[in-house]
Amino acid sequence: MTIDRTDSRELSLDILMEILEKGAYSHVVLKEALGKYQFLSKSDRAFITRVTEGTLERLIGIDWILDRYSKTKVKKMKPFIRTLLRMSVYQILYMDRVPDAAVCNEAVKLAVKRRFGGLKGFVNGILRTVVREKAQLAAAFSGTQAGEGKDAAAIRGVPDHVRYSIPDWLFSMWTKELGRDKALGTAKAFFRERPTTVRCNTSLASMERIQESLTEQGVSWEASPYPAKALLLKEYDYLESLEAFQKGQIQVEDLSCILAMEGASLKEGDHVIDVCAAPGGKSLHIAEELKGTGMVEARDLTEKKIRLIEENIRRTGFSNIRTRVMDARVLDEASVEKADVVLADLPCSGLGIIGKKPDIKLHMTPEKIESLVGLQREILSTVWRYVKPGGILVYSTCTIHQAENQDNVDWFLESYPFERVDLAGRFGALVQAGSLKEGWMQFLPGDGPWDGFFVAVLRRSSTFHPHADGQIGAGA
Repeated sequence: MTIDRTDSRELSLDILMEILEKGAYSHVVLKEALGKYQFLSKSDRAFITRVTEGTLERLIGIDWILDRYSKTKVKKMKPFIRTLLRMSVYQILYMDRVPDAAVCNEAVKLAVKRRFGGLKGFVNGILRTVVREKAQLAAAFSGTQAGEGKDAAAIRGVPDHVRYSIPDWLFSMWTKELGRDKALGTAKAFFRERPTTVRCNTSLASMERIQESLTEQGVSWEASPYPAKALLLKEYDYLESLEAFQKGQIQVEDLSCILAMEGASLKEGDHVIDVCAAPGGKSLHIAEELKGTGMVEARDLTEKKIRLIEENIRRTGFSNIRTRVMDARVLDEASVEKADVVLADLPCSGLGIIGKKPDIKLHMTPEKIESLVGLQREILSTVWRYVKPGGILVYSTCTIHQAENQDNVDWFLESYPFERVDLAGRFGALVQAGSLKEGWMQFLPGDGPWDGFFVAVLRRSSTFHPHADGQIGAGA
């Protein structure tokens, strides 16, 4: 069954309303909607996904345009009309195969259908203006000359943060911390096509067999030039429908995460505690690396999160991994000095995965980040005690922010009995940065086919001389 394209637009609009007007998470709402409407054709689901994610990706730039062509500013528009215009402008400017006239006409139809007929002229007028100025806007947002059209002066000099649809405060922060070139490279990278990266569980099937299975099901795949066990997938419908996924032979995991685990110095027989494990990708990675030996404790805060981990464990059938509901902020006395490796992949601002979850940049604020830094330090001040003397603590986040990353590492080393692990040479020519000798890496989306990710590898030392202002918790 193929849904009418008008209905595809209406469903996209409803999804965007949930995200933009009610604060729902994009990946959750989109997944639930596509799951509910599984009867839709592959092309219709692709259309809905593209319109939803694309509108979120380009939202700041779209609002900048609307504010220039509408006497009623975006913030003062009725929520339905605001969302309808946003998704329609995205289609006009970024979906070449969708006729402009069709976008305008269907938007007017939706306005009437949803009882906003009195505003159909407003909707039509704004969208027709965007169509008329389409070439000017394309030039302005690509950084080339805007030309000499009627409204050319109004769209010249588009600020970088608007061009790449990044909040001004965030782009300024990245420019300060990374430099302008790196900030621009990071912002641009969020717009690139994003294949799904999977790690292959070669203990369950060979790379050749996994590749054959994917090919048989019509999946376009590419071997990663970095970790030998990673594949980049494209042109599949539902991941859950793939035989390799159902049999636990592949697990979604970003390249940066796969590489980060290479720095953990895992050994067969290790006892590993993953303190914030859901949905379990890194825990499963570790379990496979241990080759059936040792034990991985995958912990998280709620039963719901633990169920996600357990679903993945059932698919793989790994026996050296168990789950536990636990608040990482609360000390587990029974685990003190029991772990060879503690993985602390902690809650963070998520600024490194904006390419996958574009609504993050719309909801995150400096105040929320400050609160997250406090949470990260609270967890670290507890879970370090689980590491045996001589054992390893791996601290990681999926963000690009000095306060959550390098500053937290510096604070931790001043306060607790750990030292940096020299990572130089562990990754060949892949990562060449001075930070490796200091025990940490900051992956940037503009530097490779990965998300933004930070990892620090620290070893618990037998002797410790804290900074004068540092404090050690009981039992150091």
